[in-house]
Amino acid sequence: QVQLVESGGGLVQAGGSLRLSCAASGRTFSWYNKAWFRQAPGKEREFVAAISQNGGSTSYTDSVKGRFTISRDNTRNTVYLQMNSLKPEDTAVYYCAAAIGSRLPIDVRGYTNWGQGTQVTVSS
Repeated sequence: QVQLVESGGGLVQAGGSLRLSCAASGRTFSWYNKAWFRQAPGKEREFVAAISQNGGSTSYTDSVKGRFTISRDNTRNTVYLQMNSLKPEDTAVYYCAAAIGSRLPIDVRGYTNWGQGTQVTVSS
């Protein structure tokens, strides 16, 4: 098991940037694929981005391609989400998730460990 704690959310104007961090406990951090999901009010939780154990593979939902970048530092047990050119529709609670496996799931059911979430609000 790994415990996840997100940080870095906040209020930003459209066009601005934020970097989210997800710190993990446990010495097996590098075994886990990591992902970011988000959930806007009244909507289902949706996939944003994922990264493999060693960072060699990444996956993004179409709406964030070219604007968001997922990365990880296994020496710091941390995964990041750099978000640029933010839009009001990016407003949501962002969740970090982790799972052991050979694939990068894009569905919430593919992940076994979740953080508590961090709020991102983009004003127009």
